[in-house]
Amino acid sequence: MGKYILAIDQGTTSSRAIIFDESGHAKGTAQEEFPQYFPNDGWVEHDPEEIWVSVLNVINAAVAQSGVSASDLCVAGITNQRETTVIWDRQTGEPIGRAIVWQDRRTAADCQQLKDEGLEAMFRAKTGLLLDPYFSATKVRWMLQHIEGVKEAAVKGRLAFGTIDTFLIWRLTEGRVHRTDATNAARTGLFNIHQQCWDQDILNALQIPESLLPEVMDSSADFGRIDASILGEEILIGGVAGDQQAALIGQGCFDVGMMKSTYGTGCFMILNSGSQPLSSDHALLTTVAYRLKGQVTYALEGSIFVAGAAVQWLRDKLKIIDHAGDTETIAASTEEPEGLVVVPAFTGLGAPYWDPEARGAILGLTRDTGDDAIVTATLTAVAYQTRDLLLAMRSDGLAPNLVRVDGGMVNNNWFAQRLADVLAVPVDRPANVETTVLGAAYLAGLQAGLYNSLEDLAARWQLDRRFEAEWDQALIDQRYDGWTRAVQAVRHFSG
Repeated sequence: MGKYILAIDQGTTSSRAIIFDESGHAKGTAQEEFPQYFPNDGWVEHDPEEIWVSVLNVINAAVAQSGVSASDLCVAGITNQRETTVIWDRQTGEPIGRAIVWQDRRTAADCQQLKDEGLEAMFRAKTGLLLDPYFSATKVRWMLQHIEGVKEAAVKGRLAFGTIDTFLIWRLTEGRVHRTDATNAARTGLFNIHQQCWDQDILNALQIPESLLPEVMDSSADFGRIDASILGEEILIGGVAGDQQAALIGQGCFDVGMMKSTYGTGCFMILNSGSQPLSSDHALLTTVAYRLKGQVTYALEGSIFVAGAAVQWLRDKLKIIDHAGDTETIAASTEEPEGLVVVPAFTGLGAPYWDPEARGAILGLTRDTGDDAIVTATLTAVAYQTRDLLLAMRSDGLAPNLVRVDGGMVNNNWFAQRLADVLAVPVDRPANVETTVLGAAYLAGLQAGLYNSLEDLAARWQLDRRFEAEWDQALIDQRYDGWTRAVQAVRHFSG
């Protein structure tokens, strides 16, 4: 048996696979985008079959590129976009419809109704989450209520629910295993994070049959074997975590108070709170950071729905850039557009606002405003949203004085520097910014015995560059005030 790890990173806009050696070095990598569907205002969907095909393609391409044979792979890990909801037939394995993506806002009215019924306090106390369309719970209920025949089939036990990790495990094991891990379960809105089980009171309130739900495992555990028909050999699936928790692990944030911020499709800031689940007075989420050997480590999280997706919007919709990497050159050569604010609330606003009805806007336009100014203001908006999260954590009595960052956007030196300016704390970029998929590999390696402990993993983290604040703080505060006024205007406009 070899000592290579297959790590699968199934994200919101693309799927990727990397073959790692036990030192954490990539030997082969492949990535493939897949379509996004927007059938109605605020609706976002994926085709689970297209996701599945993309995962198969990148697995095979990464193995081929690495030169490693399937017999050299000792274990596989999975990390995934969280909250995205799939229901499928247990007999055929076929989905009952498209997946409802975490960004989707179609259940906003349902969430408001549950709040009006006085259920939010119960949800918050049990799950650590808010009653919001972001989470899987109301997505599942929507499918049961609105897709013909689904509720009846679910009651009869013929259907299975899962977030994307669970769907992939089911497919990779040829339908033999219906499991998830505690980090993904904790993002559904159906899981009691204190008792570490599916919560019967919530299931009853939403009329969701428990037979739909997967078995919940530690983040390093036996999730079954990839069937030999896929790569020619059976391979243990030994590690699973939602993408943001996987990034926390890949960043080596194992001590209480350590914090990372990931810039992918959205932005997610997570602070390790240890064995104690901290509650927030500023709309941050209490969640599971990881569960190992039955021991739960909790985290406090702030979620921004749109980060890298805003750059994708500049490229695909406005068509004012050809490639995401163009934004660094443009911003570095453009004078900071004073008074111009982009609020990328395309699918509502996350923490600390949690406003599902808000929509995006560009404010402060003049006759002099051009494409380059809009590009620069869009990048700055992501930094301002991150400051929203940092200030919320400070208001909750936490005082993080350093942020470890990762994700594709932080390869942009201009953005990383602006982030340090706006946050007024050092921003550390690791040598490997793809910490999400690395975290999945680490979890799998722990299960396979390639790594001895979390301390072993933490020692592997390496700094690439530290960014220190350079801008005048009074000027930053003034411009951030313009951001907060722009957010107020957007929220007022949405009613």
